[in-house]
Amino acid sequence: MIQNGILDYHKELCRAMTWLGQQDRTIFIGQGVGNAGTSMSDTFAGVPAEKRIEFPVAEEMQIGLSIGMSLNGFIPISVVPRWNFALRAADQIINHLDRLPIYSGGGYRPKVIIRVAAPSVSPFNPQSQHDDDFTDAFRAMLRTVKVVSLRSADEIVPVYARALESDGSTIVVEHTDYYRNARAK
Repeated sequence: MIQNGILDYHKELCRAMTWLGQQDRTIFIGQGVGNAGTSMSDTFAGVPAEKRIEFPVAEEMQIGLSIGMSLNGFIPISVVPRWNFALRAADQIINHLDRLPIYSGGGYRPKVIIRVAAPSVSPFNPQSQHDDDFTDAFRAMLRTVKVVSLRSADEIVPVYARALESDGSTIVVEHTDYYRNARAK
């Protein structure tokens, strides 16, 4: 259920990204963070350009880099525009980001915030290679990484704030059905 409609959902995403961009150790990595090109791109307008690293279509490398950066004091917000793209990074997410705290006996606890979207299929259908929502599947596979689905505008900023304050990693799932028409404002 959307609270206060599509534009409020989008507005709150912009507010959350701007706030995260003001935090000392955050860095934004992914497709569409430095250049336009995804439905998420315009939500980074309030994030300083020097905190945005545009990344090629190399999701496994992107998550691996995010893990390494987090172990060196950064808090990466790693942006994966669709769940289907996150499948390319499943090894890094499951076997490294999620399991590292376990197999290191708590010695290493990377903190990465992964921002991923469950895409809409209307009015534009991205077809079967881009239209899945793997939220439940990832929840079932992960042991230390939290997975949170954003269903209303009023939970967006608090969810991202909790992700930043937590001592572990979080996957935040957005729903493009709720912000796909934001450019019409």
